[in-house]
Amino acid sequence: MRPFALRAAAGEDIEGIAAVWHDGWSDGHLGHVPEQLRAHRRLTDFRRLVASRVGTTTVAVVESRVAGFVTAHDDEVEQLYVARPARGTGVAAALLTHAEDTVASRSAAAWLAVVAGNSRARRFYARHGWQDTGPFDYHAQVDGGTMPVPARRYEKQLSRAATGVIVPERDWSVGSG
Repeated sequence: MRPFALRAAAGEDIEGIAAVWHDGWSDGHLGHVPEQLRAHRRLTDFRRLVASRVGTTTVAVVESRVAGFVTAHDDEVEQLYVARPARGTGVAAALLTHAEDTVASRSAAAWLAVVAGNSRARRFYARHGWQDTGPFDYHAQVDGGTMPVPARRYEKQLSRAATGVIVPERDWSVGSG
């Protein structure tokens, strides 16, 4: 894996983010969510969803290509996806840490939703100190409203927020041999 850097998402990233999200969503959700949701998760749907979230999204880039992204909204780590070639390279961990730091600047705790059948994501969050607090219905955005999706709620206490210290931005430019 070539070096990657984190930066705020911009309009020109929409296509790259949508492609990563579409592929990652298919990997982790198909067979684990209501079949009706699939009709709302075409690539064109992800383009629309990304466009509404650019301002709260951070991308990991490798040679100016989107390798992954994270969206943090209020106290929720709303989306975290990494392109297949970048999985296992540290991109996901860097994006998650960035989202935790972002949420910590405004809240003492963060939460996220994971579908129960996405065991790879559930193991990843557990390794990073997130606690599975039980089942709930996540209201996924679809055309014309939301759709309930059975999920697991994960939470993490963010001790940085409890201290009142605002965490400075980090330089995430990293390389690997």
